[in-house]
Amino acid sequence: MPILKQLLHSCAAIMTALIIFSCEKKEDQSYVPRPKGFNRIELPSNTYQKLSEAHPYTFEYSRYAEVVPDTFSMAEKDWIFINYPQFKASIQLTYKELKNDPGRLKAFINDSYKLAGKHQIRASSIQEQRVLSKSGRTAIIFKIEGDVPSPYQFYTTDSTEHFLRGAVYFPTATKNDSLAPVIDYIQKDMIQLLNTLEWR
Repeated sequence: MPILKQLLHSCAAIMTALIIFSCEKKEDQSYVPRPKGFNRIELPSNTYQKLSEAHPYTFEYSRYAEVVPDTFSMAEKDWIFINYPQFKASIQLTYKELKNDPGRLKAFINDSYKLAGKHQIRASSIQEQRVLSKSGRTAIIFKIEGDVPSPYQFYTTDSTEHFLRGAVYFPTATKNDSLAPVIDYIQKDMIQLLNTLEWR
């Protein structure tokens, strides 16, 4: 019997120690939910080529993109898409001839502001920035933040003959915070386009 008592006391002591030890461990642990993860996006280097198609403008665009005609029903002859098949994204370019008409210029500028403003419902902010390209041309860039399909829009003009409007599009429901690396990548290409733009 004394051996049985001793064994029970030993077991009780071990159990007590385990309970105390496990309680202390739980107090030391802090549980935090795992952050939401996003797929890793492999980005190629930003390298460029000259636009070879015959349009009233030329510029450099990404070697990883392809230029295709705009096929929307209202598209005009010199409207194009710079498609990024890898990212399911594009830069849409719409060109208008001004014909030295200040009324046309004003109407096209107003249209650019209206088209950027259409994103106000889903945008958290719309920032307008006037930039001067390396070639000395002025462009207006709209940075549209939030879960919108077009995070950047812009227009540039020589005020007399040429007006070019562009919009970066992601036709996807993916949250823009997960697309941030791709948006930044294409934004660099957009700046390169503006810096190398020449009228023909």
